Amino acid sequence: MQTASLISTRIRDHAAKGTPALIPYITAGFPTKDAFPIQLRALQKHAALVEVGVPFSDPMADGATIQHSSLKALQNGVTLDWILTSLAALKGTLAAPVALMSYLNPLIHLGLDNLAQRCADSGVSLLIIPDLPLEESSGLRAALHAKGVGQVQLVSPVTPPDRAALLAKNSDGFLYAVTVTGVTGGAAPAAPANLDAYLSHLRAVSPVPVCAGFGIKTREHVRALAGKADGAIVGSALIAAIERGENPGDFLAALAR
Repeated sequence: MQTASLISTRIRDHAAKGTPALIPYITAGFPTKDAFPIQLRALQKHAALVEVGVPFSDPMADGATIQHSSLKALQNGVTLDWILTSLAALKGTLAAPVALMSYLNPLIHLGLDNLAQRCADSGVSLLIIPDLPLEESSGLRAALHAKGVGQVQLVSPVTPPDRAALLAKNSDGFLYAVTVTGVTGGAAPAAPANLDAYLSHLRAVSPVPVCAGFGIKTREHVRALAGKADGAIVGSALIAAIERGENPGDFLAALAR
């Protein structure tokens, strides 16, 4: 798939500079709807890819920080339809590709073919769906691929090696390597020895870049992934910075230094 291949190249090009490519996560419509396009533009300079979270009432993989941002966005009236419409208005103006992170229910509500078309029309390159197993994703993947949209697979430290290899081969753009067993925003990544072995195996079997997420909060965490992961996904720490009133672009720039 050409779009996913371009994203893989973009991530590897960033990583080739000596530090992992940065993939910031923001919850669409938090803290306000008006902030969404401002945040996206602010993140462009240092982001290899921007992950946009669709707020959901039961975010099983998310910790307290992202749960709070999701609740606030829902209270602001944010819906998947609003997000896709907002992204469509920005299409062609953003340098960094967009990946949409959503649980399955909001996606199904749109209908598979309609969802795929709306994603393509909105400039969404990839979907990340934490609660959709590979074995149950064929219908959605086919609809997305028909419109040039990819689906990212997730693995964790408890994923058996054979299954991790299968997921890697079926992942578009990059492989999302969860670094801890738990939810977002919790403990820092696993102890270096364990993390090194985990990421080393994934990179050995994955045809796409491996990007590490969950617990990545500081410049030191990002630096520690150099040479071990192709990308670093930063979510809860960025959401917390936004809630404190910090500029998301400045926060990401500090991680990139």
